[in-house]
Amino acid sequence: MTPQTIKLHKKSRLLELGYADGTRYQLEAELLRVYSPSAEVRGHGVGQEILQAGKRHVAITAIEPVGNYAIKPTFDDGHNSGIFSWETLFDLATNQAARWADYTARLSAAGASREPLPADTQVIKFIPS
Repeated sequence: MTPQTIKLHKKSRLLELGYADGTRYQLEAELLRVYSPSAEVRGHGVGQEILQAGKRHVAITAIEPVGNYAIKPTFDDGHNSGIFSWETLFDLATNQAARWADYTARLSAAGASREPLPADTQVIKFIPS
């Protein structure tokens, strides 16, 4: 479904989608960021997804239209390579509860958090040989 209106509420970090039938959905910037349809998040194939942690306070700073089929948001953490088709946005909007449950379960399993790390924290990935 193609949204008739798209409103960015910067203060509340919400993207509001309005449809012709009067239905409205609000998507948190964090949900959009962690489910970005970009290679940085999805990887380059099944099983290569990269868990996005520490994104609770992420915000959208700008939105660009992409033709007549998508938008490309820019997030304040620098991420700007995800192109959200109308279908992707509608899927996220109508399946928010399931997406949140999946995301928080994956964070928990990885011992990660929605909370960002303190600015003076350095993360080093250990890869056993």
